[in-house]
Amino acid sequence: MADFYQNGIITTLHNLHQRPLEDLEDELRRFRDRRPMSLVLPSLYSELEGDALPNIVDELSKVDYLTEIVIGLDRADEQQYRAALEFFKPLGQSFKVLWNDGPRLQAIDRRLQQENLSPKELGKGRNVWFCFGYVLAAEKTQAVALHDCDIVTYDRSLLARLLYPVANPNFNYKFCKGFYARVASGKMHGRVTRLLVTPLVRALKKVYGQNDYLDYIDSFRYPLAGEFSFRTDVINDLRIPSDWGLEIGVLSELNRNYANNRICQADIADAYDHKHQDLSPDDAARGLSKMSIDICKALYRKLATNGIVFNAETFRAIKATYFRIALDFVETYYNDAQMNGLKLDIHAEEAAIELFAENVLNAGQDFLENPMETPFIPSWNRVVSALPDISQELLTAVEDDMREYGQ
Repeated sequence: MADFYQNGIITTLHNLHQRPLEDLEDELRRFRDRRPMSLVLPSLYSELEGDALPNIVDELSKVDYLTEIVIGLDRADEQQYRAALEFFKPLGQSFKVLWNDGPRLQAIDRRLQQENLSPKELGKGRNVWFCFGYVLAAEKTQAVALHDCDIVTYDRSLLARLLYPVANPNFNYKFCKGFYARVASGKMHGRVTRLLVTPLVRALKKVYGQNDYLDYIDSFRYPLAGEFSFRTDVINDLRIPSDWGLEIGVLSELNRNYANNRICQADIADAYDHKHQDLSPDDAARGLSKMSIDICKALYRKLATNGIVFNAETFRAIKATYFRIALDFVETYYNDAQMNGLKLDIHAEEAAIELFAENVLNAGQDFLENPMETPFIPSWNRVVSALPDISQELLTAVEDDMREYGQ
């Protein structure tokens, strides 16, 4: 059970376990008339064959307050797209599947490429961006939630608690970030948040002093959570990274566009587990190694736009400061795990920190060598300004795909 403590500079909405799920869902059904809601699910086809997504679909089939579910399907051929349309039928409500590898959406992507507006990197960021474009074009909803398709501990209360802050017409929030304890199978997970992001933010504060943006990031209980919700109009001028910096990039954009009192975080699950990435210490282009580099660069880019100056000497100081703070955290996490009967491998924790420390410096060197690197996907405002008919093209392509292949 969470307490009611408010830390940091954004509002935290706790789960005090006093309210039945059915009561929460009844209220969401009442909100629907004034603020229609949708859900975005970015998915790989391989996730349809896993253990998590079938349960997610089963849970969502019990949800009746959504106007539409928008599924972005990656890495699927024609036969797999047809299978996906059948797979999602048990949802029992309106849904759309964006076949990102299909000829119609590929043609739209080529048109975007001609204007230098297409996402440059394959992956979740690109998938989410196209789904957001569809949501804007459809003009059916005013509140949108997004969560991953690999949550093995999923139940529908996660969605209800995630949507409630932005769906409630009496609340003023534009954006809600989900958080939860990354504890499963007797282990403490969430290495990148625990061992990289939190100690790195604290190290940056120590090197550069008090900073409003760092205070903001440090206020989030789980800044790398893939679950968030927002008012639909937020999408218009949102620039999201196409790499592993997606979650930090979204938080940075919200910090740029809105006051802190329009942003909140909500406790959405007692238990949360999903597929785990390999550390990949020997390959900086894969796994948690690449993720750590992309996240570091996302933080450095944002700080640079706020006037922070970096050089080789400061990055060495940041690395050394980070390393000491991160090692100190290991004892904290170990004691916490012991008290709660969880396993935590100190050797594995420190090995991860050693890799992250190298990548704190490597990301800094890459940032200095490529200061004009911009992994951001253009905002939909810019896309529609350049190609005014693109929204209708996207709507038509999705409808035609489902009509042709869903028979």
